[in-house]
Amino acid sequence: MRVMVVWCPDWPVVAALADEGLPTHLPAAVFHANLVQAGNAAARALGVRRGMRRRDAQSRCPELKVYAATPERDARTFETVLAAVEEQHPGVAPLRPGMAALRAPARTRGGEPAAAALLAERLVELGVWDSRVGVADELFTAEQASRHATAQDCHVVAPGGSVAFLRELPVEVIEDLEAISLLKRLGLRTLGDLADLPATAVRDRFGGKVAWVHRVVGGAGAVPLTTRTPPPELARHIDFEPPLDNAETISFSVRRTADQVVAGLAAQQLVCTEVRIEAFCEGASYDVAASAREWLHPRWFTAADLVDRLHWQLQGGFRGGDIRTPVSRVLFTPVTVVPDAVHADGLWGGTDERVQRGIARVQGMLGHEAVVVPVLQGGRAPADRQALVPWGERPTGLRPVGHPWPGSIPPPAPARVFTSPWPAEVVGPGGRPVAVDERGGVLGEPTRFQPEPRGGWHPVAAWAGPWPVEELWWESGARRVARFQIVGVDGRAWLLTWEAPGSWWTEAAYD
Repeated sequence: MRVMVVWCPDWPVVAALADEGLPTHLPAAVFHANLVQAGNAAARALGVRRGMRRRDAQSRCPELKVYAATPERDARTFETVLAAVEEQHPGVAPLRPGMAALRAPARTRGGEPAAAALLAERLVELGVWDSRVGVADELFTAEQASRHATAQDCHVVAPGGSVAFLRELPVEVIEDLEAISLLKRLGLRTLGDLADLPATAVRDRFGGKVAWVHRVVGGAGAVPLTTRTPPPELARHIDFEPPLDNAETISFSVRRTADQVVAGLAAQQLVCTEVRIEAFCEGASYDVAASAREWLHPRWFTAADLVDRLHWQLQGGFRGGDIRTPVSRVLFTPVTVVPDAVHADGLWGGTDERVQRGIARVQGMLGHEAVVVPVLQGGRAPADRQALVPWGERPTGLRPVGHPWPGSIPPPAPARVFTSPWPAEVVGPGGRPVAVDERGGVLGEPTRFQPEPRGGWHPVAAWAGPWPVEELWWESGARRVARFQIVGVDGRAWLLTWEAPGSWWTEAAYD
């Protein structure tokens, strides 16, 4: 059985640009640890190379689009390519985002090149303009053949020609930098030079990965192709004839469809925790929904939950003017599904969902942004660590909590963080104001402080700090602050901030 490999070069960059709806001809690169992990052809034409530091890449290409490496985004975007390939040839084996393998179709009129041309044409319809196909007797050779193909073309290694094809390849195809460096120092430039060495010596000297390549080049060691089962179709829709213009009537009419969605998931032993609900209007294209929203659930959606979310969404759509004509179709698409065992009830019983349903209903009445929940994110100041996210929406774009934040205060966190800091005063012996010098040293020991605008002075029982921070020091509007934890004799603790040139503020309180 022959193997066909479909390769989409520079896929991390293609996925990043597609995620923002930008054209692929823009110079762009994906970075990991401040080094170029992948760049597209436009970036390479301007001198950007893999492994280059970010500042060097941007100095050569100032207009370079910069993206962080996100494997989840790459895999999610490549799923559309896998689905398109499976439409023509079931049984696809994803190798990594940007590359997949399948059994080469043997009965296509025109042979393997014709089958590859049909795949390239289908991918162009999806907006993937650079796809390359390689065909050979086994997987490793087919992958290398795809790298020899040009855009939207196919490189076919004739049956029985894998060994001759591989022997001419350079050792860089092994993709092991340490092994490549050692092979070159020993004067081995091609895989043919490697294949001429004894198998035992290769395994002992270079390790298992190089030994496997040695066996493949010698005509053995081929890996059988393990294909995946196409995912089941979980989305369901219902068409209305004639179209309906009332939220209650539409919600009553979709109950059977909602039951089908839940039953289809149950047949796969799955439950849905995130669903996308779309309503299409009469006379409009089914490519663009008049009302579309993704709903999250703290546990999983039942059929009644789906109907409720649709009802609230339609009420807001009719009231807000998003839906101006009668609705002709409603589509339920499960976005996130998990095994039902993940959300099985404990021995003590389930969870009362009335509170969650009430919150979702209030949000449907007041608007998506009207009901928010606090979420923790990274930052130095207590106020910076707070973020408000609409209820039911997955937090995105937050600062990482686990990263080091020099100058941040140690735990425990304050119980109350004021929206606007209060003016405060801190003095030392003789009533002299306490300050902090440029090196973070305290000028004077705090003895009294006034944390509240209309409160009195309090003797200091204990204090800790400072935690100095110099923000935006590279700009003209630099800000130098230092935070103190101060406890009064009454037992109340406060987080006070000194800001250059000499003002004090109360940021939070410890209750």
